[in-house]
Amino acid sequence: MPAHQSAPRPARLGILLSGRGSNFLAIADSIRSGRLPGVEIAIVISNVADAPGLAAARDLGLPTAALISKGRSREAHDADLVACLRQHAVDLVCLAGYMRLLSPAFIAAFPNRILNIHPSLLPAFPGLDAQQQAFDYGVKVAGCTVHFVDEHLDHGVIILQRSIPVLDSDDPHSLAQRILAEEHIAYTEAIARVLTGDYEIRGRRYAMRSQ
Repeated sequence: MPAHQSAPRPARLGILLSGRGSNFLAIADSIRSGRLPGVEIAIVISNVADAPGLAAARDLGLPTAALISKGRSREAHDADLVACLRQHAVDLVCLAGYMRLLSPAFIAAFPNRILNIHPSLLPAFPGLDAQQQAFDYGVKVAGCTVHFVDEHLDHGVIILQRSIPVLDSDDPHSLAQRILAEEHIAYTEAIARVLTGDYEIRGRRYAMRSQ
């Protein structure tokens, strides 16, 4: 690299979580191991002060913020979230077990820059306990979905999905654990795809331009 050229700035992720943050930890591990090059975690935010994922982020030496949502309107809380993310120059927002619906103003602040991962093959089984829903329904294939976030629950444009067979030996717990292993792979892959910018959205379809 010529002396007068500086290295490109890493893409900066803002992580939102409400619980243990296993997908956040998988993303952090992908960055540390080089599977997600040119990326850094700029801030980890939780709406729950004692969220284990927030403590894990501190242990990793990452910037953190606890912005408590209880007792506040969604609009007021989300305004503080947006301000914090902008203060840390976040390029891409990643929900990692963030248990709140985002306001339209938040979504408008980061158009096609908010990702979520859901433990089902959407549009099947949106909402809570998706793995239990899938097991109870008797599906033969389950999996996870990474999608852009819009104003509706588990609804935005799908970036990628990973599937697994439901085994006769599965119970809801074993199925959830096997789906979670796929989530950890899928989220890193989806982040890498989106950060290339080499895609377009056609209606509800995400498509790589190079394909």
